[in-house]
Amino acid sequence: MPKSEGGLDSGVIYIDTESAFSAVRLVEIAQSRFPDYFNCRERVLNMAGRVLLCRDLTCQDVLKRLDTLEEDIISSGAGLIILDSVASVVRKEFDMTLPGNLMHRSDLLGHKASTLKYLAHQFNLPVVLTNQITTHLGGHGSEDAGFVTAALGNTWSHSVNTRLILQYVDSHQRQILIAKSPVAPFAVLNYTIEKQGICMDGDDSQETLYEGTDPGLQPIRVQTGFTYNLTPPM
Repeated sequence: MPKSEGGLDSGVIYIDTESAFSAVRLVEIAQSRFPDYFNCRERVLNMAGRVLLCRDLTCQDVLKRLDTLEEDIISSGAGLIILDSVASVVRKEFDMTLPGNLMHRSDLLGHKASTLKYLAHQFNLPVVLTNQITTHLGGHGSEDAGFVTAALGNTWSHSVNTRLILQYVDSHQRQILIAKSPVAPFAVLNYTIEKQGICMDGDDSQETLYEGTDPGLQPIRVQTGFTYNLTPPM
């Protein structure tokens, strides 16, 4: 979006490790949220053309991409970097039951984090990283208890400056938890997903269990038979 319309007039670098990016959905969001601006084909094409899509499906591909990202930022005029998702390639390639893999995975994640932090500081731009979820077994209520939480462990979670948790509420509503932020307290925000993207609904009355700064202990509500973190009936 141009600055005259409230945008930053800059490009986006989208690193897609799951082949999940949808140009059709991007156009739908743009035309639904800003119908008066994106009312002609030329503006839609110009918007889509400012997204540099990189499909990197292995750890080695992602590392190579990060090594050249500084040049890509300059050439594309990027004001935002998205890595979706940082967990996908790592979890596919590192079997945590094998000796030494945990150390190698931690080294790889540390390299990614330090590179992206350098770029964010050097070019004064935000970097958005998506994680995945995993099932944590034991240690929460009873010996055989399990709950869904963020993947990649504490080291990675503490590498980021701001941590947002997205979770399921019901068939229509979702929830954002501000779990870590240098400028905001813990907060819970409800939203829905519409044609125009995320729409905040203003109803933040849902109670949520918050386990503090340890992301490995923070249950995440998902659309399954799990009943963790639900408000009890009145």
